[in-house]
Amino acid sequence: MDDFVWGVATSAAQIEGNAGRGVSIWDTFAQRPGVIADSSNAEVACDHVHRWADDLALLADLGVGAYRFSVAWPRIEPSAGAVNTAGLDFYDQLVDGLLARGITPVVNLFHWDLPQWLQDAGGWSDRSTAHRYASYAATVAARLGDRVGTWATLNEPFEHFVLGHVTGEHAPGLNLPLDQAFIVAHHLLLSHGLGVQALRAAGAERVMLINSYAPARPASPAEADVNAAGLYDVLQNRLFTDPVLLGAYPDELAPLLPEGDLDVIATPIDELGVNYYSINAVRAVDGPVPLEVVAPEGYPTTAFGWAVAPEGLTETLVGLRDRYGSRLPPVTVTENGCACEDSVSDGVCDDPDRIAYLDAHLGAVRTARAEGVDVRGYHVWSLYDNFEWAQGYTKRFGLAYLDYPTQRRIPKTSFAWYREVIACGLP
Repeated sequence: MDDFVWGVATSAAQIEGNAGRGVSIWDTFAQRPGVIADSSNAEVACDHVHRWADDLALLADLGVGAYRFSVAWPRIEPSAGAVNTAGLDFYDQLVDGLLARGITPVVNLFHWDLPQWLQDAGGWSDRSTAHRYASYAATVAARLGDRVGTWATLNEPFEHFVLGHVTGEHAPGLNLPLDQAFIVAHHLLLSHGLGVQALRAAGAERVMLINSYAPARPASPAEADVNAAGLYDVLQNRLFTDPVLLGAYPDELAPLLPEGDLDVIATPIDELGVNYYSINAVRAVDGPVPLEVVAPEGYPTTAFGWAVAPEGLTETLVGLRDRYGSRLPPVTVTENGCACEDSVSDGVCDDPDRIAYLDAHLGAVRTARAEGVDVRGYHVWSLYDNFEWAQGYTKRFGLAYLDYPTQRRIPKTSFAWYREVIACGLP
């Protein structure tokens, strides 16, 4: 697998801290009582905005070939009509630092941190946000495009759509009925298509969309649960992929749309990012959201309560190939990892469960490749522990332990293990 790209991934809202940027929807959301598990916020997070040079040294020590990070939209456009040159400078030096260390930057333009001023103007419910996104993408590409080869438009729009706008568990914390919330999904997809076009116009070599996938199982043989699992499969695994690769929404949805939107959404991409963590069991419930996701029985679970099911990654990758055929571009696993109950003893953080999880999922990637799926790379989530959205700092996904009071980065045993995997490759 000499051509296989090994990497890690982070996101701006989870690591950077707030210094030097405008207000995001997550800053506002975290002020609500009870919405963050430990009542924390990302005001400091991992202080990456000040400690980026140390983090580049950590990446170099790990030996990755690529680093997938996101740009904070509020750092670039802190208010309507404003472009923050200092924000562009920050990412400029980050890209240069990566290249100087032989690490390929993979720049993701949106990882859920919409500027609050845009939310106040309607957010993703308003069509103009998609066009504002394209303008923002063009601004970043104009500054970084001469050195960045691979761009991602959006990360996990399904989660942002459902958790942020239907269940209210994530920012902006809305509880829209599912049928009314659909316009949010459409505008996210439209922003992706417009973003691809803007990046192409700026000379981008490779553009991808990053989606999350999770095979859905009925929680019971009951017809209601079977139907609920089918609906969930459409929403997570097809809603944000069919329009991009097939130029049509799933038949189960069939919305009425402005003419030409699907042509924009289906602007060709060069790569599909696949984020995978687990499989889901789904059961029917009464209420505005007619289903709920539960952990399937019979599986070990992570500290997040998610089933450890590496076979689901193979199923996902092979299923994408089978569904989309020649329309499926090359694939990169852009996130895979697990939360563990990590602690430090005598300066060491031993995390054998994470090593076992990652090793099993790399085996799943190897199986998918053996079955003919064109998988080009694998990125662990995440470089180090960080602000885990509504879970605050209670869940740790990192290859390095983050001691938040001191901001020390302490490589875990999984860090050394992954460094060895990268050095040796997969057989």
